[in-house]
Amino acid sequence: MATVFSHPQICRGKSPAIFRSPPTSKPSCRVLLLTNPNINLVSSNSSWAVKSSSSTVEGLTPPNKEEEEEDSLEGLVDFLYEDLPHLFDDQGIDPTMYDDRVVFRDPITKHDTIAGYLFNIRLLKSLFQPQFHLHSVRQTGPYEITTRWTMVMKFLLLPWKPELIFTGLSIMGVNPQTQKFCSHTDLWDSIEKNDYFSFEGFLDVLKQLRIYKTPDLETPKYNILKRRATYEVRKYEAFVIAETKGDKLSGSSGFNDVAGYIFGKNSTNEKIPMTTPVFTQVLDDQSEVSIQIVLPVSKQLSNLPAPSSEAVRLRKVDGGIVAAIKFSGRPTDELVISKEKELRSALLKDGLRPKEGCLLARYNDPGRTQSFMMRNEVLIWLEEFTLE
Repeated sequence: MATVFSHPQICRGKSPAIFRSPPTSKPSCRVLLLTNPNINLVSSNSSWAVKSSSSTVEGLTPPNKEEEEEDSLEGLVDFLYEDLPHLFDDQGIDPTMYDDRVVFRDPITKHDTIAGYLFNIRLLKSLFQPQFHLHSVRQTGPYEITTRWTMVMKFLLLPWKPELIFTGLSIMGVNPQTQKFCSHTDLWDSIEKNDYFSFEGFLDVLKQLRIYKTPDLETPKYNILKRRATYEVRKYEAFVIAETKGDKLSGSSGFNDVAGYIFGKNSTNEKIPMTTPVFTQVLDDQSEVSIQIVLPVSKQLSNLPAPSSEAVRLRKVDGGIVAAIKFSGRPTDELVISKEKELRSALLKDGLRPKEGCLLARYNDPGRTQSFMMRNEVLIWLEEFTLE
């Protein structure tokens, strides 16, 4: 989980040698030996504890040490699935499942006690509005569990309240003696050097503090699965659009037709709330261009009035996996094409399979927003995507 630097909450630094290993390496606490082969994790009313027993049931063969260790980590995997979603809510995580001298590291922050880590969580909650989403928990070594997560925060101290996004892995070492977590190392997807203190990580945080003006309007719902240095991978839910033919990627031809539909030019003269962004969709050769307005999530094809103009049609977009690159400025054709090439090149380099064509997402009214504050995005649908 992305944590913070000393006070502002988002930076990190240079870790000792034991934390410079890749995810498959073993935490230093694993050198401890099991002193009781019958240590097990048990659950009682969703609280977890360590149980030691030297007795066996008559007539049954006691399990061997390897089976005991595997069962113990399965219990910890289940515990993390239940516990980590409470990281920033009023319940919070269960600190009794961590050694007192537990080592936390990420690219900007380090703590050597559970008390220090809990203080860092409280600091994040006070300065930000953190949202934490747990994607997966899996055992990756004899005494190692790896989680994958997304964390989104708003920096409340800045007037424009920038959104900070971190995705990555947490590698958690288990103390064989206590069956508790004794180390916790975060790796961010957006940087290459994840050691503490990482200057690359510090710059990654600063880059996310730039000004983007996003209108307070409804947008299509999506979850961020992964954030790389230059792009995000998102999973969009299905949404409905009103669309018509456009002229070019950065053009506005056709906008008045689709805008007219939501302003009341429909079979019932219903005025439909405005949303953001406005999409322009093109094929690679730009032979087909369409301009689209997303309709509120409460609207379904079955309960929408028919367009008054034959040039406008209503369509459901099924959703799926999209890669998005964000940029500011007035989105000229040259700029948008350059960003599309940059995004496609990065996706291919990372082994992903982008589909043909792209979408331009424009979030702002160009007549009311200064160009350096504009939020624009180029999106490319992906053939498939799997979180490792």
